[in-house]
Amino acid sequence: MTSLTDLTLSEALAQLRARQISSVELTRAYLARIEQTDRTLGAFLSVTAERALADAAAADAARATGGDNLERERPLLGVPLALKDVLSTKGIETTCGSKILKGYQPVFNATVVQRLEAAGMVLLGKTNMDEFAMGSSTENSAYSLARNPWDVTRVPGGSSGGSAAAVAAGMCAGALGSDTGGSVRLPASYCGITGLKPSYGRVSRYGLIAFGSSLDQIGPMARTVEDVARILNVIAGHDPLDATSMPTPVPDYVAGLQGNIQGMRIGIPREYFGAGLQPEVETAVRAAIRHLEALGAQVVEISLPHTEYGLPVYYIIAPAEASANLARFDGIRYGPRIEKGAMWPTYKATRGLFGPEVKRRIIIGTYTLSAGYYDAYYGKAQAVRTLIKQDFEKAFEQVDVIAAAVAPTTAFKIGQNVNDPLQMYLSDVLTISLNLAGVPGISVPCGFDNHGLPIGLQLIGAAFKEDVLLRAAQAYQTTTEWHHKRPEVKI
Repeated sequence: MTSLTDLTLSEALAQLRARQISSVELTRAYLARIEQTDRTLGAFLSVTAERALADAAAADAARATGGDNLERERPLLGVPLALKDVLSTKGIETTCGSKILKGYQPVFNATVVQRLEAAGMVLLGKTNMDEFAMGSSTENSAYSLARNPWDVTRVPGGSSGGSAAAVAAGMCAGALGSDTGGSVRLPASYCGITGLKPSYGRVSRYGLIAFGSSLDQIGPMARTVEDVARILNVIAGHDPLDATSMPTPVPDYVAGLQGNIQGMRIGIPREYFGAGLQPEVETAVRAAIRHLEALGAQVVEISLPHTEYGLPVYYIIAPAEASANLARFDGIRYGPRIEKGAMWPTYKATRGLFGPEVKRRIIIGTYTLSAGYYDAYYGKAQAVRTLIKQDFEKAFEQVDVIAAAVAPTTAFKIGQNVNDPLQMYLSDVLTISLNLAGVPGISVPCGFDNHGLPIGLQLIGAAFKEDVLLRAAQAYQTTTEWHHKRPEVKI
């Protein structure tokens, strides 16, 4: 008999609608699963069990009273979800994985949280992450180490590693992450789930604790493309509280999954299949591309000539924006304050609560923005960013979707890259260009390596063409079995 926690979000929702299960039953099953496995995995920073059960009971009561518009107005009614701890949740501790925000309880909800609540979400808790979303492994969390459900000696990816591990291990039906340079797609790939980074401006960033304001985007994570589309239907759309949110029409992403991909043009960028790609990763991704071709897609070789500059450009722009954004954390308005008498010693001691990776990026960012270096570094990086964006624009004149790997390798061992920041940064080499260009990307499972670790296929779409991207991903996923695999977590 299938456990309730083995259901996909869409399967759970169908059973809730048919009254085959109740939201309280489903929520209790997830809370029991969290209690059973999270001591091993460290996916959650906080579990809101009391609130979750209250939300679930309210959802069951709403279904009992019914109403003609219930399914349309509350499309996720009674579905238990988790939120990355970078999203503001009213009255619930929001730490961003940092000691400098320990005890901070926002007085408002992020727009995506507000929309999910209105849609009927049951909130299970807040998930673990790299401090201020700076990292590719979730080893930079100030609170606990997160582990990969497929192999607990390995990382779940980052910075949304807690969300990915929670979904993969059956601790929630879906989750939200944030993606500044790959932080939804990388952990989705490492943990064998589906994760989408929408176009920049598609989902409101209001209430997202900022890392890189021109790069950050909130994205859904779940087991299937259909599940991700259901969440995106709820969180996408213009928000006047976010000046970067675009007033672009939002299609019904679930309805758009039904079409085939006959004649769809899929671009294969030469630059994404070079040295450094783990052989099993390349084999699995190329097999996935052949599968898409067998489904009727037309494969076209393309070039994204400025790809090699993505990593240095990103690690100038992102730290620069982080330096400015994190200046507000000074012990005066948020979190703990380490009192040392005079202002400067107090300020220095309080900001000393930042972890080493955050300090490193603040220093880099402050340097590149300083007088005498701004034009040489930040100004040039922005100019090259424009070239990277133009590469994608030209590519999408030839193709509908681009296919590549998500990461050069599968999940690495915990501690393997901790003392080698450059090697850690290379984990994002295939994902960061999308954030620089503002285009959407999705990771879907496409195989396993010789150690039984998941491999992700990355599909990339033109700006605000998530519907096309999701249709291609759905065509692949519904004709393969990789997403049905489940890790056996050793407790």
